[in-house]
Amino acid sequence: MSETRTMWALAGTLAAQQAGHHLMGIVDAAMLGRYSDAALAGAGVGNNLYFGITCLGLGVIMGIDTVVPQALGAGRDDEARRAVGAGVRLAVLVGLMTTLVVFASPQLLVLADVDPEVIHEARAFTYMRALGAVPFLITIALRSYLAAHSRTRPLIIAVIVGNIANAGLDLLLIFVAGLGSIGAALATTIVQSMMLVIYLLGVRGIERDRGPRPPSTRADMMRIARFGLPVGGQLFAEVGIFGVASVLAAHIGKAAAGAHTIALNLSSLTFSFGLGVASAASVRVGHAVGAGNLALARERGLIALRLGLAVMACFAATFVIMPRTLAGLFTSDAVVIATTVSLLQIAALFQLSDGAQAIAAGALRGLGETRATFVGNIFGHYLIGLPLLLGLAFGAGLGAAGLWWGLSAGLTVTAIYLVIRFLRSTNQSRR
Repeated sequence: MSETRTMWALAGTLAAQQAGHHLMGIVDAAMLGRYSDAALAGAGVGNNLYFGITCLGLGVIMGIDTVVPQALGAGRDDEARRAVGAGVRLAVLVGLMTTLVVFASPQLLVLADVDPEVIHEARAFTYMRALGAVPFLITIALRSYLAAHSRTRPLIIAVIVGNIANAGLDLLLIFVAGLGSIGAALATTIVQSMMLVIYLLGVRGIERDRGPRPPSTRADMMRIARFGLPVGGQLFAEVGIFGVASVLAAHIGKAAAGAHTIALNLSSLTFSFGLGVASAASVRVGHAVGAGNLALARERGLIALRLGLAVMACFAATFVIMPRTLAGLFTSDAVVIATTVSLLQIAALFQLSDGAQAIAAGALRGLGETRATFVGNIFGHYLIGLPLLLGLAFGAGLGAAGLWWGLSAGLTVTAIYLVIRFLRSTNQSRR
């Protein structure tokens, strides 16, 4: 099978799994939008607080994306098996610490002078989501191990079952039980536990005929953390800037917060394809590095970039052609729809850069150069994006649109930096 077909097969499956995961969030937002604008805005802000904090732990666990593929590429199967055990142990430790921080996070909304009704909804949503932090991080460790072995069937089964269960639980808890945002959060927490069980069964299938797993050591945990901590910083920077934008949108008003939540959910759905390709790039590049073939690692990274950019261009066209139709899936409020349309048109412009920065970051994880992804995100989002979004939203009076122009600029600069870094790191003539 050619490299392109192999990459496409793995990336397509992982992208479908990522898209299915984000689809659950979109269903939550769509149902909450029909329940009340305050519930929609509160859940959107609360979700950003949750992921802004949890992504630090997520990044630490994603150090497995470097360790396992490189070990498998070098034929060190026992090392890969120890790594997944170490990853699960690390997920529990980090998850417990994350849970405590998430519980304290709604206080930030009070300091930001967010609408009290939105704070109430966000607090309830965040508290319930905090209970799912440990199961969520364990699934990340298991997912990385399954993807590194190209065992994607459990991932697809889990996301299909999860979406069906999430939709049913949303209807029951949001509307029948009248729990609103806390009902959506409870549904997600229950579904995460269900998916964890399916992932565990998938890993057991890999391990069935291999005998007892070698016990993981503190050194295994530290190696994962060494690669993962910069990834955590990268994700915190990336998710954090969108979290800042969400809080600022809530400060602007309910309509701005609702439109921002809708546009962010749709952008996250398209971004899921980029994440799927990024995961595939990390696996395929890591296998090549483990085998000692840097030229092949470069080839695989470039294939991933071409595949990802082609599809992200299609998503950009969709945002331009039918933004009002997409917005109407979430709300019937004319003001919120109009604001969402303007945000989706801006989002269309950064689809390519958003995909490129994710895929380049995945390829760099495969190389083991995770610090570069952290540096690129700090530079792009906080030295470039943040000043622009503040100046345009409030100084120039553009409101929510100004926030998204700043986000677009930050993503573009980050993408340029990470792609250049990958090309330089795999240029054998420089070695």
